[in-house]
Amino acid sequence: MKNRIQNLFETKKEHILSLYFTAGFPNLNDTLTILKHLEESDVDMIEIGFPYSDPLADGPVIQESSGKAIENGMTLNLLFEQLQSLRNITQKPIVLMGYLNVVLQFGEKEFIEKCTEVGVDGIIIPDMPLHYYLSNFKELCELNQVSNVLLITPETSEERIKQLDGYSSGFIYLVSSNSITGSTNAITFQTDYYQRIQNMKLQNPHLIGFGVHDRKTFETVCEFGSGAIIGSAFIKHLNEKGTSKESIEGFVDGIRK
Repeated sequence: MKNRIQNLFETKKEHILSLYFTAGFPNLNDTLTILKHLEESDVDMIEIGFPYSDPLADGPVIQESSGKAIENGMTLNLLFEQLQSLRNITQKPIVLMGYLNVVLQFGEKEFIEKCTEVGVDGIIIPDMPLHYYLSNFKELCELNQVSNVLLITPETSEERIKQLDGYSSGFIYLVSSNSITGSTNAITFQTDYYQRIQNMKLQNPHLIGFGVHDRKTFETVCEFGSGAIIGSAFIKHLNEKGTSKESIEGFVDGIRK
């Protein structure tokens, strides 16, 4: 039986748009509001970040949103409480993204089982080593039909990429550069890297993230992958323009049209 992520990539091969936002930002109870308006917009997948005080891969925009969310009172326990009604709001694939320390404090088995209970389809834990995933999470994820999304960068060797591809389910997160999230300088200068990955014909589709922030960068990366993940630009928009239906649909339309 396949989850919603796998079904998405079977039915749609290109121009997939996934948006990331931080749970508890701008306000503690905005999670379901944002989800509802994303459900009504032309987005294919939604990534929800659970905040952590020391997010290693995140740039200043996501770091600040994470800090604000913690200040607002957001926790992983509270996020799962908020997501109890998730599948009454949207049937789009949902991915939870966060850091390993938070998951360990919550409990590995409890975390994956809770993902299944509320209807989360996949997880992204950027600082989880592959050997730790294989020994502690792989069986749990497979039993609960939760996709573990692995990341590759321009520095990842071909041998390592093939290894990660073999252990991935759902899709691979292709990090556009060795920078942090929100960096917009390198995205259009990595076409050799994107082409190299495309030529490898991996068994899993891949989405490109880190630095995709407008229609031009979205269209650029869509030439080399199944689509893109946009995070910092969307969080900045939520902070400046709010979480109304008009605001969120306006952002998505700006990427799509």
